[in-house]
This record gives sequence, structure tokens and C-alpha cells, in this order.
Amino acid sequence: MNSTDIQILNEKFSLHEDNNSLHIKQGQGDIPLIEIKNIQASALISLQGAHLLSWIPAGEEEVIWLSQDAVYKNGKSIRGGIPLCWPWFGAHQSNPDYPAHGFVRTSMWQILATEALQDGSTRISFTIEPELNTETMWFPASTVQLVITIGSKLELEIITHNNGDKAITLGQALHTYFKVSDVSTVFLHGLDHTDYLDKLENFKRKRQFGPVTISEEVDRIYLDTFNDCIIEDKGLNRSIIIKKSGSHSTVVWNPWQDTAAKMGDLGEDGYKAMLCVESSNAAEDVVIIEPGKVHQLWVQYDVQS
Repeated sequence: MNSTDIQILNEKFSLHEDNNSLHIKQGQGDIPLIEIKNIQASALISLQGAHLLSWIPAGEEEVIWLSQDAVYKNGKSIRGGIPLCWPWFGAHQSNPDYPAHGFVRTSMWQILATEALQDGSTRISFTIEPELNTETMWFPASTVQLVITIGSKLELEIITHNNGDKAITLGQALHTYFKVSDVSTVFLHGLDHTDYLDKLENFKRKRQFGPVTISEEVDRIYLDTFNDCIIEDKGLNRSIIIKKSGSHSTVVWNPWQDTAAKMGDLGEDGYKAMLCVESSNAAEDVVIIEPGKVHQLWVQYDVQS
């Protein structure tokens, strides 16, 4: 996207209110970057993937982890932040040539609206349309929107409309990378006595007892999850509270040392500083959207010292 295109976007969507600004600028790899600053928080969002890269509540440290070796390139998913997995999670069920986790995280989104809210937070809405290289992967007559609210709490909502005459099956996730002091010392609460599928053992079904701790590679889909999850991080003297609706599965992932080394873009020892806790519709939790109906996956992140 060139400077003229970015200027047009700013003329239409930038905000310049006192203590609440939104500005679009050229980012790395010539990918537009949305910069938001208000009295409650600051944030960065890449227009490719509508991919949130940073969220810093006022008086707090960065909450979202982003790899120092992330690649910024058209068609390449950025390592870290909050990638969007849609309209399937993991490998495509019937076509192995389709990209894992769907195609929207590497596609350019369009801004629908921006708004400075009365409470001092900022809201931005996105949508995406089929393109020549993605139109065969879309549900017929479907639309998707993403709404992000930047404030002392971070909210994201994926809204999928089925405008067709047949039911559609949706898998999705907010693949959030949380920044932690040391992943081997944090505790993830809220999944006690919950069954999960262990991807590292061919999706063997197991059961969680106590908080989740990380001392090796972990890739799990927790099932029937309704409660809040809490990342307890004594090293950063904070807890991250994860609330959600429209999702009954939670993915927990950390690649650990050996897998991280093969990935190439996680950064040296990057795995130590991140933990993915993903609110999802995955495995047994895929969603059937009937004709004319809508599904909403909503999450809220809150930091408490």
C-alpha cells in the first residue's frame, strides 16, 4: 500500500481527539500499521490480518508478546501478537493444500469504522472480502467482521454472518501470544479438572489436574471450557484475566526449545517469554451456523497487579 492510499485511510478513519488518537502509517514490509493512543492504553494493529501487535494499558508493561525476529511481508503471518484463525482451526478438514488456521491472518483487511468512546477507550471495526487467491476457501454468502476495543481492558470480537441458504461449519481462534516473565514459572488457572486433546500424542484425550505449568513443549485443546482463565505471573507481578463467550474450547501452546529452534522466527529464547492461551472454536467445539444466523466469539483481557 502506497503513501497515497494511507493518506486516504487517515482522512477517513484517523482520530484526533484530546487523549484519544488513531493514526495509520507505513509499517515494516510496506504493511500499514494502525497506532492507537488514549488515556487508558496504547496499541498497534497491522492491517494485514487485522493483527494486533501490542497492547499496553496505562501504568503497565506490554501484555502481548511479539517476536524480535518476526517477518513483515505480504502473505506471511507475523509471529506473535494476536493472529486470527478463521474459518478453520489447524489443518483444513478436506483440503491439505489450504493454509493451516485459515487464510485471513495473511490477508489485507479493510477498516469499517473508528470511534473514540465516551469512557476514553477506542474502537475499530474491520471486515474482509474474498480475493482471487482466497475466494475458493470462503463459505458461500458469508461475511466476517472483527471489532477491537482498546482501553484499560482489551476486547476482541469475531462476528460471522451466514447469509446463505445452507448451514456452515466454522472453526476459529484468537491465537493470542501473552508476554510472560518466564514461561516455566507462570501458572495458568481455570482449566482444573478439564479434559484436553494432546496434539503431541496424536490428540490423545487426557485430563488436567491443578494449574497448567510449562516445562516442555505443550500443544493442547482443552474442551468444554467456560470459566475465566488467569495467567499468574509473579515475575512481572501481575495476573492476566481472560474472559470469553461464544467459545467452549481453549488452546494452550508453547513450542519449547527444540521446536522453537526449527521455526526460524520465534527469536532466540523467545519461547521462554511467551504463552499462547487461545479462545477458540476447535475440535469438538466447531460451530454450526444456520442460514440467516450469526456467531460471535468475544474475548476480554484484563491485567491486575
